[in-house]
Amino acid sequence: MILKICGITNQEDCDAAIEAGANAIGFNFYTKSPRYIWPERAGEIRTPEGVKRVGVFVDESRPRVESVIAAAALDIAQLHGNESSPLYPRTAPVWKAVRIDSSTPDFRKYDLDPAVALLLDGPRSGVTFAWALTKGLFRFMQRPHKIILAGGLDASNVAEAVAKVHPWGVDACSRIESEPGKKDHRKMTEFLQAAMAALHA
Repeated sequence: MILKICGITNQEDCDAAIEAGANAIGFNFYTKSPRYIWPERAGEIRTPEGVKRVGVFVDESRPRVESVIAAAALDIAQLHGNESSPLYPRTAPVWKAVRIDSSTPDFRKYDLDPAVALLLDGPRSGVTFAWALTKGLFRFMQRPHKIILAGGLDASNVAEAVAKVHPWGVDACSRIESEPGKKDHRKMTEFLQAAMAALHA
């Protein structure tokens, strides 16, 4: 089970997320994002053993991703662009992000994808998608993937989202912030508590 807080930019927010129950911390290495963090700065943010360190990338080259993995001591590369599996890094497992808008994506193209999980995201940051679009689709895949649900999640909707998608984990970012790159600790804690209850239901 994954409880991920993404867009971490400082030690205080990281510590608060882990204390509230997060077991995965996300660092954003997309330079156009307001949550962008330098790889060396991410590497300075400490996490205890057992907490996954996840790097978010968008259409970066394999050498660049592998360089950041080393500099930031990452455990997972979360790829949000048009990366195909031959371009995946060789030094860390991949979570492949799939953005979903008003139509159902063709999940069959991920049958042989070597990613260890698919992260289902909304059409843009902080926006949910129609969770019902995923119903029953994964059973048609030859190689079912673990599913992480993202996109506009907070304490108010995570239980409904989990009930409809039945994911392996959940991921929240913009809707638990006081401003981009700065977490609202109350909202973050409430989200994690609601997510834990839903995933254990």
